[in-house]
Amino acid sequence: MTAALFNPIKLGDRELTNRIVMPPMTRSRASQPGDVANDLMAQYYAQRASAGLIVSEGTQISEMGKGYAWTPGIYTPEQIAGWRTVTDAVHAKGGTMFAQLWHVGRVTHPDNIGGRQPISSSAIQAEGVKVFVDNGTDAPGFVLSAKPREMTVDEIKEVVGEYRQAALNAIEAGFDGIELHAANGYLINQFIDSESNARTDEYGGSLENRLRFLDEVVSAMIDAIGADRVGVRLAPLTTLNGTVDANPIETYTAAAKLLNARGIVYLHIAEVDWDDAPDTPIEFKRALREAFKGVLIYAGRYTPQSAEQALQDGLADMIAFGRPFVANPDLPERIKNNQSLATHDPNTLFGGGAKGLIDYPTFSA
Repeated sequence: MTAALFNPIKLGDRELTNRIVMPPMTRSRASQPGDVANDLMAQYYAQRASAGLIVSEGTQISEMGKGYAWTPGIYTPEQIAGWRTVTDAVHAKGGTMFAQLWHVGRVTHPDNIGGRQPISSSAIQAEGVKVFVDNGTDAPGFVLSAKPREMTVDEIKEVVGEYRQAALNAIEAGFDGIELHAANGYLINQFIDSESNARTDEYGGSLENRLRFLDEVVSAMIDAIGADRVGVRLAPLTTLNGTVDANPIETYTAAAKLLNARGIVYLHIAEVDWDDAPDTPIEFKRALREAFKGVLIYAGRYTPQSAEQALQDGLADMIAFGRPFVANPDLPERIKNNQSLATHDPNTLFGGGAKGLIDYPTFSA
């Protein structure tokens, strides 16, 4: 029984037909040169438009924000036009789509950012973290991420401005809203987590200071496009890409309260999702529910049954299914009819073309 997953829900001024989210998943199919979203991507997302909400793959807000080869941007006119092709295709199928806006900070290599040194909250390398670069073939070449330099306050203000402009660009490109990627060890996460932020100015040290960059970016985006079109993704308990916080429950409950005060439309929590990962403590989920009054989305290892339970328990308002959406373009229909789910081919996740992107059939096909 998955009745709650198919209850409609309001997201800002939009009425979503179900509570199933397609979350952001890097697929690295953007056209080169220029990192431009294309017709192949438009077909991929349109195939999955029956999700209540689609969040795009991470989309860099600037050249310096790019962490991996062939990921799309949203800072040039060509990139905006490319994304318009995608959003038009999704809207033609009745879907709702937000753009996930992304700056990777230190999780990159000079080959991906025009030969420059990465930037971060502090000059701390993400030890052992690999990214992939274009090595002249259609298969990604994995290399260790480079040591960053600490951003100046002027550079922080500049990046806040880039996020603001990216939000405006996303609306111009036809997106219904944006999701700020503040999770998984990327730039904003590098400011939030205590072990990746060694600053001694107003952006480091105390919890209030470590949340300042997040707050400034969110406030700038709200000012640009309105709070009802801004969502935020956090990953409180993951240690992806080397970011670790000494007191994550305290830190992320405070972050949720801050974002609630700003009135954002949703908070998207990425749970630890590898196979033997610990579950998020139920007390923490209750604390987040208490702290944040908007739409609360969870992602990570959910089955239709566990998703239904989370909704019925009132801990979540929507549930995101990542990898199942790769191989099941008709995932909501399959869940509703209790049909079997296809499994994806991990060898076709990143790079390449149509194979492993748009050639997964629907159940009826």
